[in-house]
Amino acid sequence: MKIVGISCFYHDSAVALIENGAIVYAAAEERFSRKKHDNSFPINSLECLIGFLKPEDEVEAFVYYEKPILKFERLLETYYSFAPKGFISFYNSIPLWVKEKLFIKEILKSEISKVYKKKINILFSEHHLSHLASAFYPSPFEKAAILSVDGVGEWATAAMGYGSGNEIEILKEMHYPHSVGLLYSAFTYYLGFKVNSGEYKLMGLAPYGNPYSSTVKKYINLIKDNLVSIKDDGSIYLNQDYFSYSTEIKMLNEDRWLDLFKLKRREPEGKLLAEHCDMAYAIQNVIEEILLKMVRTIKNLTDSENLCLAGGVALNCVANSKISNSNIFKKIWIQPASGDSGGALGAALSAYYMAYGKKRNVVLPDLMQGSYLGPQYLNRDIDSVIEKYGADYSFFSDEDELCAKTANYINEGKVVGWFQGRMEWGPRALGNRSILADPRNPDMQRKVNLKIKYREGFRPFAPSVLWEDYDKYFEGSNKSPYMLFIDYLKVERRKNLPDNFWDSGIEEKLYFLKSDLPTITHMDYSARVQSVHKETNPLFYKLISKFKEISGYSIILNTSFNVRGEPIVMTPEDAYICFMKTEMDILVIGRYIFEKEKQRNINLKHSDILTLD
Repeated sequence: MKIVGISCFYHDSAVALIENGAIVYAAAEERFSRKKHDNSFPINSLECLIGFLKPEDEVEAFVYYEKPILKFERLLETYYSFAPKGFISFYNSIPLWVKEKLFIKEILKSEISKVYKKKINILFSEHHLSHLASAFYPSPFEKAAILSVDGVGEWATAAMGYGSGNEIEILKEMHYPHSVGLLYSAFTYYLGFKVNSGEYKLMGLAPYGNPYSSTVKKYINLIKDNLVSIKDDGSIYLNQDYFSYSTEIKMLNEDRWLDLFKLKRREPEGKLLAEHCDMAYAIQNVIEEILLKMVRTIKNLTDSENLCLAGGVALNCVANSKISNSNIFKKIWIQPASGDSGGALGAALSAYYMAYGKKRNVVLPDLMQGSYLGPQYLNRDIDSVIEKYGADYSFFSDEDELCAKTANYINEGKVVGWFQGRMEWGPRALGNRSILADPRNPDMQRKVNLKIKYREGFRPFAPSVLWEDYDKYFEGSNKSPYMLFIDYLKVERRKNLPDNFWDSGIEEKLYFLKSDLPTITHMDYSARVQSVHKETNPLFYKLISKFKEISGYSIILNTSFNVRGEPIVMTPEDAYICFMKTEMDILVIGRYIFEKEKQRNINLKHSDILTLD
């Protein structure tokens, strides 16, 4: 039985294919369209998915990840509740709903029929059920508590459930307009980042805040006394006098926030002040408090030893680690594509197990196959790029030689684009679409951020470490092949901070050598770590092993293969263009190595130039 899940028309459109419960393919539309967080119908990723079917195969059902009628009901009731405020927003949005979104079944059939010519059966899941299913069914647990937290689905903004076998029971929900995700997004906006895109930047900025400062304490008190009331069970009440998302196409009332915090909204690209960092630290602290209360509540409701997490808030790896370190649950598993794109996978799985009643077999370590679920490319695809651009290359038929050569480049201080196998599913680069560098080199933070990624200098980098060597570098037990937790550098690897460290500017904090691995060590000695398994990604494992032979270190810097404003590269051509338009030194695609200094007379067309937001 083959089932396709689809998410689209809000943000991060995606499709996923399951066959008899196994995940065959999953990809986000942004990788194909090159539009970050693309919300359009995922026609390109669906067409690629159809390539995984045989001519005789039939899809049992196409499952949409939420129920538009319920969402429309929520919009109408919200506008009615806030009337006459919000009339302009109502006037602009309701005609679109009446014309298109209420007839989404026909729209889906029309779009699907462009690439799939057989009978089309459309089913609908609920938004948070899709999230819960995406977390529980691929997990290694027969039974587990499940928590989904994001901005909003139909009505629910968070859901607590319990999974057992092939069934999921929803135990408790929190409803709009009270939302942990929207609260965090409001601060994302106020600190100058894009909503539904820049939340991870806010998380990365938070450690620059001074945890000992009176400003942080003041902001936390202002948030909890004026913006959000936090209940013992983790439910919240947001004071709508300070928020505008229910009545306008913006997150908040800027005048009220300015009056409350005595700090203007930071303009995008504006200078980062200490107060911005302190505000980021404060809201991160509040979010963690809320989530820990939620986790304690679901523990009391289920008495389970296992917890599964999904929803966009589950990508907050700092909060995930606080939950893990609290020891409320013995084991935690998080869906690597926790946002709306992951809803496509959850929709397919919920239909397979709950609508069709199929038996579930738990698979270890999980069903995600390392999250390497996207398209892959052959030598002929790479050859066509070489021919198109007249690229100079070296070919290595021997895998060991390829990895040894690449590891030597990294050891020499070169930045390497690494493109291998199937594309990762989710927002993290996990060693198949990655930019790699030496984490010991103190110049790499500046070089990769400013000359290759073209992004804000404060942004931290993640390390990838061999699974068995994890404890040589990090204190805890938050091993994650999907970069979904943080951990802290071992004390013996740290360097003492000067007495005035927290009084210094962002630049001084950023480039102070905090450990023997300065490029991946954040302000608080933390890092978002990927543990690399030989069985899951043997080639990436071999590369790090070769680097260990050369350098003595079994850890490398791993960041996503893209520049700011662009999705992660998908094709060999995407990779080559990104390589040529940045100051990357080396590109490795499959068994081909391209050295920047040997690429002469390469003329990229204007349409090939990567744009920056």
